[in-house]
Amino acid sequence: MSSQQKIRQTSITVQNTQSSKAHEDDPKKKIVRRMQWSGGVSGLMIGIIALTLPLTVLSISSLIEYSTLVSLFLFLTVLLFRYFGVLIMSYMYITKYTFNNTDGFYPFVSIIVPVYNEEKVIRQSIESLLKLDYSNYEIIIVNDGSKDDTAGVAKTLVGIRRGRYSDVKVSLINKPNGGKARALNAGISYSKAEIVLCMDGDSQLSEDSIRMAVRHFSDPEIGAVAGNVKVLNRHKFFTDLQALEYITGLNMPRAAQAFMKLVNIIPGPIGLFRKKAIEDAGYYSSDTFAEDADLTLKLLAHGWRIYYEPRAISYTEAPEILHQLLKQRYRWTRGILQAIKKHKALLINPTINFGDTFVLWSMFYEALIWPTMNIIGNIFFIAVALIYGFSSLIFFWWAALALLDLSSSVYCVAVEKEEFRLVPYAIVYRMFFILTIDICKTMSTIEEFLGFEMTWGKLERIGVPST
Repeated sequence: MSSQQKIRQTSITVQNTQSSKAHEDDPKKKIVRRMQWSGGVSGLMIGIIALTLPLTVLSISSLIEYSTLVSLFLFLTVLLFRYFGVLIMSYMYITKYTFNNTDGFYPFVSIIVPVYNEEKVIRQSIESLLKLDYSNYEIIIVNDGSKDDTAGVAKTLVGIRRGRYSDVKVSLINKPNGGKARALNAGISYSKAEIVLCMDGDSQLSEDSIRMAVRHFSDPEIGAVAGNVKVLNRHKFFTDLQALEYITGLNMPRAAQAFMKLVNIIPGPIGLFRKKAIEDAGYYSSDTFAEDADLTLKLLAHGWRIYYEPRAISYTEAPEILHQLLKQRYRWTRGILQAIKKHKALLINPTINFGDTFVLWSMFYEALIWPTMNIIGNIFFIAVALIYGFSSLIFFWWAALALLDLSSSVYCVAVEKEEFRLVPYAIVYRMFFILTIDICKTMSTIEEFLGFEMTWGKLERIGVPST
């Protein structure tokens, strides 16, 4: 028989056999093993309970003490998870930002300046805009029916003005009073630029704000860039506390959100937008008291990404007395809740736009859940400390939180090259300032859900010299 015939007559039989390991993984044996493990663990737990139960004093007092310890542990766990989650993502953003070079993109920019009763600050605001380190821009002032001499002062600024590198066109639009959202929409509609910068009438921008922010629009997915807001009128107790809050409580979370390109609020004092993105989103709306938050959510819902530029700085006046501060935060909170309600479909259905759903839940948590939890937690722990003698434990709890705030303040101040003198304010920041703000937020939330009527409540400007 030839070799070829031998090959043809050869047959191979492959048997579908299980390995010994597969045989050991029989479903019935798996169930038996699980029952053995669960039974062993259950027996161990029952034994521990049986041994320790006679030594346990069962009383209402001991129950409250143990529940206090558990609650304190859970409170600190949530706080630390929130803090370090934001801190880590913020650090990752700063690291990425440091090595990310996106220079070489200089489109024409329209700066929209909506003003209402800003005669004290409009001139210095416009003059500061003429000093910007950018050559390809214009300024559009929108007078929203001011009752003072804002229109007269603005009229003297109109024309071709000398900028830092070239002539800058300054235009003025006078319109009946209709609110900031309509004023911004008027300026945006008038603009022919690819990029628009929206700001407040009292704000003063850093010299390189446009140059540093506009470069990110070289990425076609970016629909807007949020700027960095800083307090201008410092060296007073409440304004210094707000200066620290803006650095640690607003800019650090914004940097963390920028790591995912999902910034949740583009601040009113400085935000740059691709005009096409604003047109897609349907412009600003006037049906909330936080038009900036509402527009941000609409941009995200339409698939645009939003970035944060820490060197695009806007200096703005902050409330100097507690009453003005609470009025401001009352309006902010109710406006954010109104914006969230407008987008509630995305809040409950992540399949529509997961990024927008994530942003909405983070806003809902910061506006409603965390303030309530912070207030109840403080009241509960202080009451138990006074009644059951946990004073030393509460002191160490406060000291731990103060140390956490001090550490994060040092980090944020170092990153933004801010004034180190703001760091000691972190000692009273959480237990006094943040608690007061959270009480205001909670009351605002209650009134919003009850449907109480509210008015805009404009901050009275004092006029602060340029930086």
